[in-house]
Amino acid sequence: MAKITEVPAPVEETVGKTIEATVTSLKAGVAKATANFEATQAQVKQGVEKAVSTAEEMVAFNQANLEAIVKAGQIWAAGIQDLSKHLAATAQASLDESIATFKALSGVKSLKDAMDLQTAYARATLEKTLAESGKITDASIKLTEQALAPITARVTVAVEKFSKAA
Repeated sequence: MAKITEVPAPVEETVGKTIEATVTSLKAGVAKATANFEATQAQVKQGVEKAVSTAEEMVAFNQANLEAIVKAGQIWAAGIQDLSKHLAATAQASLDESIATFKALSGVKSLKDAMDLQTAYARATLEKTLAESGKITDASIKLTEQALAPITARVTVAVEKFSKAA
């Protein structure tokens, strides 16, 4: 058998060109892959930054919502306390008037005087009850408006914010 020790020149030249083409192709592939990786990395970074920004906005928005709810609760609690004090004072005044009327009834000398006293007491009680119920209704409406004001303001902000986003 014959031994081949030398590679003919045309084969060597072909192998050299093939290796050179492969290396050039690999370099181009690596450059393209690097460019694609960098572009993908930039898009991911941009997406993460946008997600973080959106999350920060949502946290701030929700924190302001919570603050509005707390403020509304504080206004409501203070208003209910004031209404309760007013109702207690009204009840005490009514009780005092009832006791005074009862004492006056025990000292009347005729049935007519007792009926007149009872009629005057009933009329005064009815008038005071109607006046007080009007005051309490007005105070309740005012309290509700005041308590809802912080929440209404947040709803307005939300509508403005989300209408811009849409």
